[in-house]
Amino acid sequence: MSYRLDTEVLYQGTTPQGIIRNPETPAIYPASAYILDDMEDYLFADKGGRYYYNRSANPNRDELGAAISFLEKGEKTLICSSGMAAISTVLLSLLKGGDHVVMSKNIYGETIEIAEWMLPGFGIEVSFVDFTDPGEVKKAIRKNTKMLYTEIIANPLTLVTDLEAITSIGRENNLLTVVDSTFTTPFVYRPLENGADIVLHSMTKYFGGHSDITGGCVTASAELIDRIYPKYLLLGCCLDPVSSWMTLRSVKTMSMRVRTQNQNAIRIARALADDPHVKEVYHPSLPTHPHHELASRMFDLDYGYGAMLSFRLEDDLDKVAKFMKNLKLICYLGTLGGIRTTFTHPRCAFANNFSDEDLDRMGLAKGLVRISVGAEDSRDLIEDLLQALAAMDD
Repeated sequence: MSYRLDTEVLYQGTTPQGIIRNPETPAIYPASAYILDDMEDYLFADKGGRYYYNRSANPNRDELGAAISFLEKGEKTLICSSGMAAISTVLLSLLKGGDHVVMSKNIYGETIEIAEWMLPGFGIEVSFVDFTDPGEVKKAIRKNTKMLYTEIIANPLTLVTDLEAITSIGRENNLLTVVDSTFTTPFVYRPLENGADIVLHSMTKYFGGHSDITGGCVTASAELIDRIYPKYLLLGCCLDPVSSWMTLRSVKTMSMRVRTQNQNAIRIARALADDPHVKEVYHPSLPTHPHHELASRMFDLDYGYGAMLSFRLEDDLDKVAKFMKNLKLICYLGTLGGIRTTFTHPRCAFANNFSDEDLDRMGLAKGLVRISVGAEDSRDLIEDLLQALAAMDD
């Protein structure tokens, strides 16, 4: 049939011309939907037989999920639109009214907000305890407890959780152990290999690595992912194809980035520890860190102890501001895990969400500064930090 111009142009250029085989870089599949042959084809697609609607499944998300499952030694991975989407999807999928979850008190502030502001609305109870003390975790378990939730390296004081001890408690009590491993990455530590049931990441950080994507992921056994998947669909938190493609591209350099960033963090921590302006440095690589021996046993030291570190100056906001203003290379950024080194002021980050008493209880002192270490030459980073510290005396 012959169609008019406005109709015909919609159907031109939609089919590849020539042979496409084994491209070095995967293609991007931005289509929101795929044309179906007939009702039988729809029923086949609706059972997972092929792609037909982007929210249900997308080749770019699946390719990224396969790479993350490999890295984390899990069976399946869900790719989410943010780290918070991954966290909320897991909690809302696996917990119901009347359930109780024991959470580390040293976790991401917005995870605490979900637990305090959202979960009670669903009839879910939460207890916050010190996960660096397995005895406290044991004491918090109730008859209705269903889940243990923790991070490996806590922000911002870099406290380290003995995950094997925690997962042992989980197995003894038939509980799911959920781990946010954003700070460690699968190169430093793999929770699933050490007894965890579910591992989460904010891919905005080290998986993306370049401060240009927002995403999250959930990796677990096929059985657990199949339990989570229906609510994942209903919550609509799937990552878009382009961001999925960009993240998979970044995964290819993740090992090199993480190793360099982690080794830089060790050098910076040592340099800061020797500076008289610094009261304390928080990084597991330092022998003075309370969990140095534990971290040395747990982590793959070929990579290091994580690329996040904090240090404490005098609790004088004017002096802290002067230090920050005098940094020439390192910038203030409200996120972390990028390839360039950045800093933030943890107390300021949550000043609008928590009281001064809460901030003190969380260890967010006025003089505390957090560094997300990048992949620059560590000598340049150390020189920048030391000259900014010296400028506090001027």
